[in-house]
Amino acid sequence: MLLYFFITCLSLLFFKSLPLPPWAFELRVLFSSKIKSLVSIGFLYQTQSARSMSLSIGIGSRTTSNTKHDHEINTKQQVCLLDLPELALECILERLPAESLFRIRGVCTSLRERCVSDHLWENHMKQKWGRVIGPATYKEWQWHSMANQKQSLNQNQLAKPQKAADKGLMKIVSLSLSWPLSWIRSSSDRDEFIKSRRMTCFPSPQYENSVMSCYLALTTGRFWFPAQVYNRENGHVGFVLSCYDAELCYDPRSDTFQARYPPHGRRAVATENCVPWERLRAPPVDTLPHDLHISDCLNDLRPGDHIEIQWRRNKEFPYGWWYGVVGHLESCDGNETYCLCHNSDNVVLEFNQYARGSRWRCTTISRKNHREEGDEADGFYGGIRKLQMKEEISIWKQLWPTQVLE
Repeated sequence: MLLYFFITCLSLLFFKSLPLPPWAFELRVLFSSKIKSLVSIGFLYQTQSARSMSLSIGIGSRTTSNTKHDHEINTKQQVCLLDLPELALECILERLPAESLFRIRGVCTSLRERCVSDHLWENHMKQKWGRVIGPATYKEWQWHSMANQKQSLNQNQLAKPQKAADKGLMKIVSLSLSWPLSWIRSSSDRDEFIKSRRMTCFPSPQYENSVMSCYLALTTGRFWFPAQVYNRENGHVGFVLSCYDAELCYDPRSDTFQARYPPHGRRAVATENCVPWERLRAPPVDTLPHDLHISDCLNDLRPGDHIEIQWRRNKEFPYGWWYGVVGHLESCDGNETYCLCHNSDNVVLEFNQYARGSRWRCTTISRKNHREEGDEADGFYGGIRKLQMKEEISIWKQLWPTQVLE
């Protein structure tokens, strides 16, 4: 072995006297560092052997009881998180906050597989984002993650020729020298090693479509998601008691959102900053902003029912959802005992935030043949949805204007 090492050193000295390409100097530096590391390893090995020999002599003089006590201490120190029963470990992970759950996944491979589980992150998603995201957000995220995966795949394919060239060069060098190059990593191998280490700290492409990745993208503001905003454009008087579709992005510094509204005809896209959580909701129905919602509650509407109805200024504008209540016909005095409004083919809708006599105060729609009704002067009324939940009605009442609108 020493003769083999001596011959190798002579070969290096011989190469030193010849003109060499630039990469040879880097290789010689790498060899010298390897030799130093081998010498240091041999020194440490001898030191460790001497230390273990002295410890064995000292241990032989101890009593049996002390040895048993030390063994128990070492056994207790070796207990780790993964030694816990499955149910206990699962309970611990379920109670961790989202930030801690994400950090602990970088400890080892086993914990990474557990901590990225969808059922753990679904709880965090529901607690933080459940009120403002819906099925439309998940569909948008799936499309977004598929686009990222495709882009990552294309980048990897472009990088393959360069990696192959690097590996080919190292093979040529290994054939020309008699040094065991299995100890040396090529540049591409080092890149792969660094990449594998980073996977323990950052989400990898294989988890791109996971609930954890969606949660992190929402929380860090890297993902624009569809939702609806109450009283858009900072409560502009023209949008009081309405709810419009928008694309939103979370700002973790201010704990608010930035909103981008669809363009109204030829108008540019409107934006709004610092939108609070209280003015957001998930879309209650799967209807696009420019599509008419198919009403399925017209036969059930009675005076006093709370409703939302689509309305837009003209047919180039997107719909917004406006709050109102079902009123009585002009022929009815409002007495519940004798009221027959629910049997009529016409339904009166009232918007009591407007003053009496205002053209926006009320409108009448057909119960049987209702589609989109209206004109360019008063706007167009679209689909209707009946509010069943008290929470929805309560939110509208909290947004009620302090003054009557004209």
